[in-house]
Amino acid sequence: MTTLFPGHARLRAICASLLLLVSLALAQLTTAAQLKEARVTQVVKDVKLLRTQTAPRPAVVSDEVRDGTAVRTGVDSRAELTFTDQTLARLGANTIFSFKEATRKVDLASGAMLLYVPKNGGGAKIDTGAVTAAITGTTCLIKSHRNSYAKLIFLEGSGRVFLKRRPDQSVVLHAGEMLVVKANATSLPHPQKINLRLLRRTSPLLYPPLPSEGLMLAEEQKQLAEAPEGTVVDPTQLDVIDQKTNAVPKPRHHKP
Repeated sequence: MTTLFPGHARLRAICASLLLLVSLALAQLTTAAQLKEARVTQVVKDVKLLRTQTAPRPAVVSDEVRDGTAVRTGVDSRAELTFTDQTLARLGANTIFSFKEATRKVDLASGAMLLYVPKNGGGAKIDTGAVTAAITGTTCLIKSHRNSYAKLIFLEGSGRVFLKRRPDQSVVLHAGEMLVVKANATSLPHPQKINLRLLRRTSPLLYPPLPSEGLMLAEEQKQLAEAPEGTVVDPTQLDVIDQKTNAVPKPRHHKP
């Protein structure tokens, strides 16, 4: 049997603490490395990359998107970006999107976006014209018109939304809730309950299915058990995700 003297015990404790600190530092470095870039994983019609001091160019699948590069979609167009930690950003039509790697902040200058952040990811901050939102392990839809309003909808998970004009004003949104904030708002309104089943059937940004499909389905079934469909808001009537710019294009009928 080995006997440890007090000095030896202290030395082992110090070594253990150092190893813990090194492990934490390495974990932080790994996380930081995951925030540096995204890849374009889907392009539908008109999608362009906007880099500082260079002309816009059409995006193609596998293009690298880093801090300082914006992505812009045109009419009836969509795009998907996949980050190295498997965070997904799907952009609807007429959308301008960018992100900052140092703060893990995504900026939705205008348009519509679906954001999926894995449960074990580092979370994200969403910046729109009227509000900012802090999320971790969440699937949400965001729409922004800088001079009009911002809309946020949570399909699973939760997050806290802050009013830019008054950062002391905040509200927590849960799955099945929507917040609509006017650009000139001085206070945050109460969240509204929305019809998850109808939303999931009508939003093209939810297809193909996300890794969080099972979690969203569970929230949908929970909502149906607690509140019949007639007691929650129809999101299509409230223009939750702009049907004109984000709906699947309908076939055109030509006059004879």
